[in-house]
Amino acid sequence: MSLRFCGKLPDQPDTHSCHVGGVSLGGKSPVVVQSMTNTDTADTAATANQCFELYQAGSELVRITVNTPKAAAAVPEIRRRLDDLNCPLPLIGDFHYNGHRLLADCPDCAVALAKYRINPGNVGFGQKKDAQFTALIELACRHEKPVRIGVNGGSLDQSVLTRLMEENNKRHAPKENSTIMREAMIASALESAAQAESLGLPGKHIILSCKVSNAPDLIAIYRKLAARSRYALHLGLTEAGTGSRGIVASTAALAVLLHQGIGDTLRVSLTPQPGASRAEEVIVAQEILQSLNLRAFTPQVVACPGCGRTASDFFQELAQAVQSHLRVRMPTWKSQYRGVERMNVAVMGCVVNGPGESKHANIGISLPGAGEAPTAPVYEDGVKTATLKGERIAAEFLDLIEGYVARSYPQRGA
Repeated sequence: MSLRFCGKLPDQPDTHSCHVGGVSLGGKSPVVVQSMTNTDTADTAATANQCFELYQAGSELVRITVNTPKAAAAVPEIRRRLDDLNCPLPLIGDFHYNGHRLLADCPDCAVALAKYRINPGNVGFGQKKDAQFTALIELACRHEKPVRIGVNGGSLDQSVLTRLMEENNKRHAPKENSTIMREAMIASALESAAQAESLGLPGKHIILSCKVSNAPDLIAIYRKLAARSRYALHLGLTEAGTGSRGIVASTAALAVLLHQGIGDTLRVSLTPQPGASRAEEVIVAQEILQSLNLRAFTPQVVACPGCGRTASDFFQELAQAVQSHLRVRMPTWKSQYRGVERMNVAVMGCVVNGPGESKHANIGISLPGAGEAPTAPVYEDGVKTATLKGERIAAEFLDLIEGYVARSYPQRGA
């Protein structure tokens, strides 16, 4: 039994389809995984290296901070370094406050970027807001670049919020402030998109996001945003947090929306541990999509959680070894075989669910529990093909997985 790959859900809203570099998003295209660097963009080597690391982890779009003239000047060199690594990863420029000046003063940066991200809450203030927004959109039109209009709860356009609050105060039964806050975010995004289209930016070149850090608020906002527009939508919490908290918060919010057919790109905004790889956010995003059967990135391991019937922690060690082996081997397998990313592997710890789960996997092993015979039957596509025992069970099972892949998935180019 292999994972079903279905791209978007059948009831996915019919959003505009656009291209960011060589990546298709919107329409009925599969949901795209995005990430962001945390290096100083002016450090071209560090930024290019982190972009490449994220690309190798599976990120399909990467956003980089462009906040100073040095950062803007570094973008073409970062693009060149990635091209030298044969890395086609599209780069998104993240602009706040001064994007209109940076793109105008560094046309090579404007060309090297595949997409611009601007924030209506700080693209400009007062009388300068419209002029600076117009300058950014005109640059995007000139260079034929898509634009993400990204509204954030922490930097919401105060003129929109004030207007809606004043209107609310005049109501016979005013709404709660939290409701007006959500409405202001949606209004900011849609009004900015309409303004961009009036300036000549095609609707298919507009992506919207309305990010907050609270999962229920995010779900409520995106449900209304999806119902009121056909623009491609980028999903994500503004700040998910660290460790399990960040993973759970992101999954709780994004899984609900994705299951309802809402979203075209997503980013899991995890705070990494000091010195830890930034790639964790990519892996979590992939796992969310794969758990919903929306994408297939790497073979999945169904592993027993353990209970009083499990005789030792060997099944835990084997599950970890198998998961690591699959991730290490996946780049090579993907280049050699078609469909291997949808393989399902089971590592089970006792006779209760072990044989059944193993039979439902493409390949699975049922380890002996407490009081069971010290043997481990292996099943391939529901058929028992081997019985392992002794000290080399782990190595032998990994060899059987390698053999299964070579026999079961068609070679590319064949």
